Amino acid sequence: MTEHPTRILLVDDQELLRAGFRIILGSQPGIEIVGEASNGSEAVALATTLAPDVICMDVQMPGMDGLEATRRIVADAEVHAAVLILTTFDRDDYLAEALLAGASGFLLKNSSPEELVAAVRVIADGEALLSPAVTRRVIEGFTRQTAAAPDPAAGQAPTPTVRTTGSDYEQLTEREREVLHLVAQGLSNQEIATTLFVGEATVKSHVSKVLQKLALRDRIQAVIYIYEHGLAAPRS
Repeated sequence: MTEHPTRILLVDDQELLRAGFRIILGSQPGIEIVGEASNGSEAVALATTLAPDVICMDVQMPGMDGLEATRRIVADAEVHAAVLILTTFDRDDYLAEALLAGASGFLLKNSSPEELVAAVRVIADGEALLSPAVTRRVIEGFTRQTAAAPDPAAGQAPTPTVRTTGSDYEQLTEREREVLHLVAQGLSNQEIATTLFVGEATVKSHVSKVLQKLALRDRIQAVIYIYEHGLAAPRS
């Protein structure tokens, strides 16, 4: 029985870049380019009609941009595509907005062809693409945004508010909380296994249970959860 190929939708307003991505990805076994769009509106429409597995999404495009398109695609219960943000802008605000919009990964356009192919395969497998370096930037960026938010009462920037964690976090075991905090630092399953002196399969099981108990989609949401509940500070 032949395995279903990974269906890719390319979204970029520059035709030349789309052609380059099409050549790189289309030449790979198990990957099929099913469509292309030049703006966010087209991407939203094609995500419904073409049923792609992964959408390679540009950020800055005329009309609807990639961030808004990502929000709409992720919010559509009939669409099951994961979004990989591709951009030339190495900016923390784009990174944070893309992840909050529901993107499963973030890659700069100057990445190597091998990195692009690997990113698509990782996301197609249901994983999130977020390196430790990017994770630190996400947490640091969120911290700066909160610290800079004006205080309506005093007209000043307050200390970031720590939210109560609620029963979801409380139902985690001590080891699951440990694993959650390590995931939120950007560590891979293998790195967590080394840190905790356990097997990688054990870590994978813990991660799965944590995501399930907290109703989180992936590791990226775990990072956001940790920050939003005031459970972690940026690493030095």
